[in-house]
Amino acid sequence: MIVCVCNNVSEKKLRHAVASGLNTMADLRTHLDVGTCCGKCASCARSILRECQNASQSAHHAVMASVTPMTFQRQPATPHFQNNALAA
Repeated sequence: MIVCVCNNVSEKKLRHAVASGLNTMADLRTHLDVGTCCGKCASCARSILRECQNASQSAHHAVMASVTPMTFQRQPATPHFQNNALAA
């Protein structure tokens, strides 16, 4: 689907741009010229941007929920180590 007719920007191109790191409307305007002519596409582009960001956040939260936290415990000092530490 073409989102910006003035600059021939498709929904696929918008989604790819967001996936590659463009995360604000200003970024999309600068790199894709979305919303720079008549402005009628700005609301649709903003909706796609939010949708991509929400999907990305949901995926991140799903991955983090499946990760088991690791806990580390310090091993007790061995008697040999304790004797050396006291001698120093």
